[in-house]
Amino acid sequence: MSLALRGMRGFLFAGAMTVLGTALIAGPLPKQDSGQQPDNTRTNKRDRDKASPTADQQKMNATDRELARKIRASIMSDKQLSTYAHNVKIVAQDGKVTLKGPVRSEEEKNAIEAKATEVAGTGNVIDQLEIAPKS
Repeated sequence: MSLALRGMRGFLFAGAMTVLGTALIAGPLPKQDSGQQPDNTRTNKRDRDKASPTADQQKMNATDRELARKIRASIMSDKQLSTYAHNVKIVAQDGKVTLKGPVRSEEEKNAIEAKATEVAGTGNVIDQLEIAPKS
């Protein structure tokens, strides 16, 4: 066997060991069962209602995209808000904005609505935010 072939075989073996070692270290985590499966049935039924805007219905015109972007930037810049608040849905349609999703408290709900109203204007914000139950 040539020296080059032996070197390649050693390289492949070392590479296989590295992959194998990584697989052992980064193997699947044990499943944690909280005993309760998430249930979004109510939310999913609400979102199927044609009268309730969803993100896929947002207009793609520049005005509505910019409106949603400004509101999102305002929410994201407030580091006092929870991750829940930072992830609310913002749907802009013809200058009207619908806010959806869970937040952690009434204060967060009010803060997000105030930020959206500041950008979109009074009477242009529909608040469908919900306060998430404490876990």
